[in-house]
Amino acid sequence: MSKPNFDLSNLALQMVLPNNELIYDDKGMPSVMVKIPKFKISDVITGGSSNTHPAFIVNGKEIDAIYISKYLNVVDDGRAYSLPGQDPANTLNFDQAVQYCTAKGEGWHLMTNAEWAAVELWCLKNGFIPKGNNNYGKDGSESNRKAIPSNMDGSNVGRTATGTGPLSWYHDGTVCGIADLKGDVWEWSGGLRFVFGEVQVLADNSAADLDNPQNASSAMWKAIDATSGSLIDPKGDGRTANSVKVDIVSGKMQYTTTIANATGNVNCKFAEITCAASIGAAAKAVQALGLLCTDTSADYATSQCYLNNAEAERLVSRGGSCGNSAYGLFSFNGGHPRSFVYWSFGFRSAYYKKI
Repeated sequence: MSKPNFDLSNLALQMVLPNNELIYDDKGMPSVMVKIPKFKISDVITGGSSNTHPAFIVNGKEIDAIYISKYLNVVDDGRAYSLPGQDPANTLNFDQAVQYCTAKGEGWHLMTNAEWAAVELWCLKNGFIPKGNNNYGKDGSESNRKAIPSNMDGSNVGRTATGTGPLSWYHDGTVCGIADLKGDVWEWSGGLRFVFGEVQVLADNSAADLDNPQNASSAMWKAIDATSGSLIDPKGDGRTANSVKVDIVSGKMQYTTTIANATGNVNCKFAEITCAASIGAAAKAVQALGLLCTDTSADYATSQCYLNNAEAERLVSRGGSCGNSAYGLFSFNGGHPRSFVYWSFGFRSAYYKKI
């Protein structure tokens, strides 16, 4: 397939969708991407730091923008693509999702948790929380608005064709936005994991660089110091001194430095997640990563979160799936190993222009 005229193609797209771009991989194949310009933490969190949000820092350098797949991705010839009207890729594990994205060439990567957090916090600050397919083809709160089915779960609608839902399913409420962040399929998310309940990350958005490995033994994984919020080397057993961990208190998640109840699975609402007194500056870091609410007066409806704090490594997915109306934009799922495969798990690629 020959590469179309880049400038004319983008001109045509941007005449209709001003903040959308066609970005081509190293084989000349296009994906429809939504540009998210750089902003500060204080732009999206009231009283937050004036520092640049971590989604816009890769390998210690600030970047002007990130580009998020407008649509849940499909896979063609071992590569991820953002295209409308498709059945989202599914039944793939975390490492496969990473590979499908990085195979596209420099700058391409699995959408990271830092990037998801940036979009999530932007939506909250701007007063629009997108809906989506979390109730068998429709949103649990919108019985009359539906998308085109692309898969059936028995007699129920399962996944829906990318971008075919109403405008309320786009992150900014317009056709220019990112589609289907809520529901449809859980989206594997890069740069974040839980190890025996300990929060571990790649610094800022360094998971966006394909040269920074996210395999289980990678030295790039860091714990978060609870007092300062700085990154520290983890011990490997989830018991790094003074690191941020997830305990289970009265059946809810609580960020703390010592786990008293490593009982495994916990499922609670996003707004019910708390911090113990031992968590200092790290609370702000956890908020910036979209793992702790920033506005107690906000409507976090349909944002259940799930975690297993008793296992050696659990990767993270975001946004919920088509079959449970309790999940939504703020939902995170830290309950599965990187090898986990299921029909309601997919992914979304992202891109940045490497400096």
